[in-house]
Amino acid sequence: MNFLRGVMGGPSAGAQPSGAETIQKLCDRVASSTLLDDRRDAVRALKSLSKKYRLEVGFQAMDHLINVLQTDRSDSEIIGYALDTLFNIVSNDIEEEEQEENSQKQADDLGRQFTEIFIKQQENVTLLLTFLEEFDFQVRWPGVKLLTSLLKQQGPQVQQIILVSPMGVSRLMDLLADSREVIRNDGVLLLQQLTKSNAAIQKIVAFENAFERLLDIVTDEGNSDGGIVVEDCLLLLQNLLKNNNSNQNFFKEGSYIQRMKPWFEVGDDNSGWSAQKVTNLHLMLQLVRVLVSPTNPPGATSSCQKTMFHCGLLQQLCMILMATGVPADILTETINTVSEVIRGCQMNQDYFASVNAPSNPPRSAIVVLLMSMVNERQPFVLRCAVLYCFQCFLYKNQKGQGEIVSTLLPSTIDATGNSVSAGQLLCGGLFSTDSLSNWCAAVALAHALQDNATLKEQLLRVQLATSIGNPPVSLLQQCTNILSQGSKVQTRVGLLMLLCTWLSDCPIAVTHFLHNSANIPFLTGQIAENLGEEEQLVQGLCALLLGICIYYNDNSLENCRKEKLKQLIEKRIGKENFIEKLGFISKHELYSRAAQKPQPSFSSPDHMMFDHEFTKLVKELEGIITKAIYKSSEEDKQEEEVKKTLEQHDNIVTHYKKVIREQDQHLEELKQKVNTLKSQNEQLQTAVTQQMSQIQQHKDQYNLLKVQLGKDNQHHSAHSDMLQMNGMQPEEISKLRQEIEELKKKHEVLQGQLREKDSVIENMKSLQSETGTTEQSSQITAGLEHGNELHRELEALRIQIQSQSSDISKLQSEKQELLQQMNRASVPALGDSGAVIAAKNSELEGRLLQEIKELKTEAKVLSEEKALLQQHLDSVNSTVAVLQNEKSQLQQEVAESKKEQDDLLVLLADQDQKILALKNKLKELGEPVEDEDDIESGDQGDEDEEEDGEEED
Repeated sequence: MNFLRGVMGGPSAGAQPSGAETIQKLCDRVASSTLLDDRRDAVRALKSLSKKYRLEVGFQAMDHLINVLQTDRSDSEIIGYALDTLFNIVSNDIEEEEQEENSQKQADDLGRQFTEIFIKQQENVTLLLTFLEEFDFQVRWPGVKLLTSLLKQQGPQVQQIILVSPMGVSRLMDLLADSREVIRNDGVLLLQQLTKSNAAIQKIVAFENAFERLLDIVTDEGNSDGGIVVEDCLLLLQNLLKNNNSNQNFFKEGSYIQRMKPWFEVGDDNSGWSAQKVTNLHLMLQLVRVLVSPTNPPGATSSCQKTMFHCGLLQQLCMILMATGVPADILTETINTVSEVIRGCQMNQDYFASVNAPSNPPRSAIVVLLMSMVNERQPFVLRCAVLYCFQCFLYKNQKGQGEIVSTLLPSTIDATGNSVSAGQLLCGGLFSTDSLSNWCAAVALAHALQDNATLKEQLLRVQLATSIGNPPVSLLQQCTNILSQGSKVQTRVGLLMLLCTWLSDCPIAVTHFLHNSANIPFLTGQIAENLGEEEQLVQGLCALLLGICIYYNDNSLENCRKEKLKQLIEKRIGKENFIEKLGFISKHELYSRAAQKPQPSFSSPDHMMFDHEFTKLVKELEGIITKAIYKSSEEDKQEEEVKKTLEQHDNIVTHYKKVIREQDQHLEELKQKVNTLKSQNEQLQTAVTQQMSQIQQHKDQYNLLKVQLGKDNQHHSAHSDMLQMNGMQPEEISKLRQEIEELKKKHEVLQGQLREKDSVIENMKSLQSETGTTEQSSQITAGLEHGNELHRELEALRIQIQSQSSDISKLQSEKQELLQQMNRASVPALGDSGAVIAAKNSELEGRLLQEIKELKTEAKVLSEEKALLQQHLDSVNSTVAVLQNEKSQLQQEVAESKKEQDDLLVLLADQDQKILALKNKLKELGEPVEDEDDIESGDQGDEDEEEDGEEED
């Protein structure tokens, strides 16, 4: 205890030991003590000394502390002290009063060295990961802090060890689910360090449900109104998503973009935002930009852009854009975010064009933003953001380009002057006294003409009123006038970029430019002079513009033909000197910066020289112009001939493409019709199948009733049988007669239909014999198709006849049974049993009549369906001309149809024989069946006999 008092500063006798000696004694005690309490006290003492004597504790005690972690795992207190001590050794966080440059550098070096010693044995990191599974706060929290410090010092090495450790990342992900906020928040910081610049770990963390947990934390903390925990979560989300296409796709497919919308819900009162809220919202906007960055694959970016529109995120961002009281840096970042959400996405660009600012009268958001861009009192960063937004709105948006250029044309300018258009703002900025406004307006107008030859030609119509009393001049002429007046370098660079974009790939604009005789001497004079370094950039752009005038010259002006312009260059400038001046552009440092990314980002207005899209144009034209300068006149002629040939070829190809496109559309329409007819046919077949099944059910019920009647008749005497049958005989026979007559009528109708089909087939045969013209060929094909349909209808008729013949045979068998029962009957009998049988027979008669009615109804429905099929046949005949290649096939099918018709005739003959046999049987029974008059007279005789019998009774 005396020793501990000395260490802890208590009173002791004698000289005080030095720090190194004390640490050495404590290390010996940790290594040699057998009691856990002694080792715990020694480690506690080392922890208290580790900040002041970091170097000594690190070199002397690290091995002992690691040994404690390995051997004393059962005691959480000593493990916590050991982990805290190691954290103090490895961490570079020193006391505030010692934060000097040299001391901080020494601390960094010490932390890096001790980290290397600790991770040299990979088992140490694996052991540390096992402590993170402990729920005890005294162990888990120091473990999290120690691992975070190790990752800060030696990130890649520690990441690799964790990556190969079994379930290493999964153990760390459990920290986000800890109910203690301190551990959860430090766990977020740990994962920030773990996921830095390591795509493999980023994917594992993402698939361990990190997005869900982090978004839940952000929501629980209050979204943008939350504290620094929200900031840490957003930084971790950026680590997981930035430059990681797999995680971005997983984030989109998991519907996590939709959960970002509440982040940007701001109220009407936007004054007094806290610094933390500004930081949080700034990071949230950056996270949106990560998902739609132009550097991402185009397909992934487009998918995220569409999702942001459908979930309302873009609409929410536009509300922030038009809101009042939003801090300037948030407004700037929101403009940049909206820019990349709409870039290249037609749907989002159309929505942005429809957004209006809450002003009176309402103005388009584009107009409001352009007003800020050409206003020199606005912050430079904000003006750059507005320019980027305008560029993104016009990127691959010909519709938007046309709307902007249309505001400059004479027919669309508002004569009343009540509203300011985008074109007027661009012209105002183009000819302003502020060079930055000149440059921004020139670049914006160049983007309105990008890759759109039609608008380049239309812009030549724009006329400007320079001053009162002077005639108006064209916009092209005004640009060249300002260029020749020797304005600021930034203004001239912007105008030259606009002219190069305007004249490229537009021979008509080149002709208008060359029509002004002062333009070519001005360009050659600028290129030929030996000016300072600042003017070299203007010389290079003048050379590029002159090269465009040569390459895209259609030789319509005799004095400015290609050959004459090249001779002028050779005499006044020299070809080598011209090519050297042209190369100044791509060698310039500002050109290289602008070529890196689409967003204009400049440290100061003076560095604002090149546009990203213009650098692409320079890269494309530089080699072409160089070749054009060195080409001879004969090569130019050959090239023109080749161009003409290619144009003719392209026109032919375009024509055929158009024809093929029309044929494809027609074919698609026919396919849709065929599919519709197929579906209708399937529906009709299903209906027929259902009706057939219903008929079969009725037949089964009829057979069942007949069997039941036979059983009832067996239980009664022959006398009651005779009595009942005598009462039923006339009615039953009359019903049988009626049904037979109806069947005869149906039979005659079917024969008439068959004769109609025969006449149609004869017509088809006559059409087949005729040949020659295209119209006859189409008629034959239509007839063949009609024959095919007739074949199908004949099949349906044959099925109908078969079903009717089966019904007739059943009726005949039923009548035979009734006659046999009459023959067996002898003496009438009276009693209750006769009444019962009479009731059952009457019930049976009612069922039979009902079934016969249903069969008649179904026959009527079938005839109606036949009429519908005939209508469908007429509609299909219009599409027969496309299917002429099936003519031979259809002829074979007609032959088969004829064979089947012969079979049908045979069946009809059999049917006639059966009906004749029925008549003969009825005659044998003494029933007249020759004509209707005989039948009616027979019925009257039967009635008279019944009346006589009743009078006798």
